[in-house]
Amino acid sequence: MTDATTNAGTEQRSGIEIRNLYKIFGANPSAYVEKVQAGMGKEELNDKHNHVLGLQDINLDLPPGKISVIMGLSGSGKSTLIRHINGLIMPTSGEILYNGRDVVKMNTEELREFRRHETAMVFQKFALLPHRTVLENTCYGLDIQGVPRSKSEPIAKKWIDRVGLAGYEDYYPNQLSGGMQQRVGLARALANDADILLMDEAFSALDPLIRMDMQKVLLDLQAELQKTIVFITHDLDEALRLGDKIAILRDGALNQVGSGQEIVLRPANEYIAEFVREVNRGRVIRAETIAMPLPEGELPKMKVKASSVLEKIARRMADAEVRMATVVDKANKPIGVVDMPTILTAMVTPASVEEGDDAVEEESAA
Repeated sequence: MTDATTNAGTEQRSGIEIRNLYKIFGANPSAYVEKVQAGMGKEELNDKHNHVLGLQDINLDLPPGKISVIMGLSGSGKSTLIRHINGLIMPTSGEILYNGRDVVKMNTEELREFRRHETAMVFQKFALLPHRTVLENTCYGLDIQGVPRSKSEPIAKKWIDRVGLAGYEDYYPNQLSGGMQQRVGLARALANDADILLMDEAFSALDPLIRMDMQKVLLDLQAELQKTIVFITHDLDEALRLGDKIAILRDGALNQVGSGQEIVLRPANEYIAEFVREVNRGRVIRAETIAMPLPEGELPKMKVKASSVLEKIARRMADAEVRMATVVDKANKPIGVVDMPTILTAMVTPASVEEGDDAVEEESAA
């Protein structure tokens, strides 16, 4: 599957371009790439040839300055994919392009410098060094780069403060809660000042409330820093909250790529529809997504922001006893209108309902 979307809003920066990527695990993986390209499936490759298909024909653009979420169930290939971006895993075939360079073709020294200066990683299990304090852990990436402590410690202290851990600089990891440890992991990654931030199930080990708190911390920082973030998760609610762009993997292949709005409203297949079936659509879909063209004549007096979710708009309209509202952009310029029937339809219609289902149920009920 190919994703051909582009991001024109970020100048002078490169996103990450993944092209024709295949990963086969086994004794002689290159011998089976053409067979897989010709249609050999995962089961046949494993059963007959004792090789495992990790990733299959991945074509994906990850835009600069945005959060791209790669999600899927366990074994879908999402963690394998993110480890290709910084060269921890090399593909059997394909390209990973950043700033005009192919990560796959980098030599050992180039790859080392790329990892040190242009990427940073936040792990699910925190990966803090137990014998180092919060300050020393945050300095770790800069230590590897050879930055003297006289310069690295002020940088580290700044990011410790930004993630809400001021005053904990001299604590050790075993003195911190899980959420606090992950804040240290985030501070350590940000201290490197790398453009690419790779986050592999970074919040999955946290309790739900702490997890939501960390999501807010990340979104607040991202609004200012505009890093190129690749975030791995198996949780759709997390993907919808964080992702400017979402790519859903299944068995090592892309099933759908798009915004959260697009995936919830227009799932590509039944597998994706199952993912989004239980989503609270009213808290995900925004006014701009369902807005109708501006009508001729006078516009509705009530105005709603294009970025407002439908649940809030429906509540406002119900309270005001109006059936239509004008959708405005950030500059307060009208860009469309929404009405109550359209809002309710978008909020309550299950993604996988087929035409005729309701009629059958009504006849049965009758």
